Amino acid sequence: MRVAELGDAGIRARLAGPGLALDFGFVRARVRSDVRGLEAALGRVYAEFPVEEADGFFDVTAGLVRARGLRRFVRPQVDFFVDGELPFEPFPADTHLPLLEWGLNWCIAQRAHTHLLLHAGVVERRGVAVVLPALPGSGKSTLVAALCARGYRLLSDEFGVVRLDDAMLLPLLKPVALKDASIDVIRKFAPGSALGPVFPKTRKGDVAHLAPPAASTARRHEPAAPALVLFPQFGAGEPLALEPMAKSRAFAKVSANSFNYGPLGRRAFDALGRLVAGCDVYRLTYGDLDAAIGAIDGLVGGRAQRQ
Repeated sequence: MRVAELGDAGIRARLAGPGLALDFGFVRARVRSDVRGLEAALGRVYAEFPVEEADGFFDVTAGLVRARGLRRFVRPQVDFFVDGELPFEPFPADTHLPLLEWGLNWCIAQRAHTHLLLHAGVVERRGVAVVLPALPGSGKSTLVAALCARGYRLLSDEFGVVRLDDAMLLPLLKPVALKDASIDVIRKFAPGSALGPVFPKTRKGDVAHLAPPAASTARRHEPAAPALVLFPQFGAGEPLALEPMAKSRAFAKVSANSFNYGPLGRRAFDALGRLVAGCDVYRLTYGDLDAAIGAIDGLVGGRAQRQ
């Protein structure tokens, strides 16, 4: 059974009781909540995830609870909790899913240190995995969403999980977070995409989440071999430019944009070095999604022929 088949009532019952179990691949989370409306949003963005029992071991047990105090009668708020603690200030109640997603990502970044976590999107096609490291505002999530709409397997939008022993990439499959203009861009680019509700005026602007494709969800325990590292940068009206980058420069940029490179020490250095050494590395500047995907298709096809 898929999460979507539970319906709102079934998801609500699990959130209020034993918890809704979500298997992201590398990480398993158990979510609980008493916040009305969250069930419908989760049913949309985790529609293709299998329904699992909420007992046993979970890497993260967290969720949302309605904030207490007199303000709940005037401006209802919600708190994110994990292990009985409230690590953040309350959020407006109508931003429940963004708070939950940000909170779960925070927990993963804080705790999941058995492998190297890069701040990067990861997609795969024809056995060629593409790592897309980027800073906020570079267009990384929009490009990842567009690639998924064109048949690429999604491993992650936020975390490039590098296995320390062999530098293979592990899926950490969660919804793709789109912000502001990117929401309408993907709506027009891929009208059939499973976008969740839009949450206006959050702390990061308007936010909507794209559900992982069913095919990617089914393969969320299947590693991928890194073959390309692309540093994307969107610029409105910019012509397509694809420039090779020195691997030493790529190593420095990726390591500086990792969640846990420092704490893992020599093992992270070795794993990232192995990853970069085995990849072709480029800087990709683009102003048009079709042109960018065409360039990436060409790189993937060339690499697939060499493997």
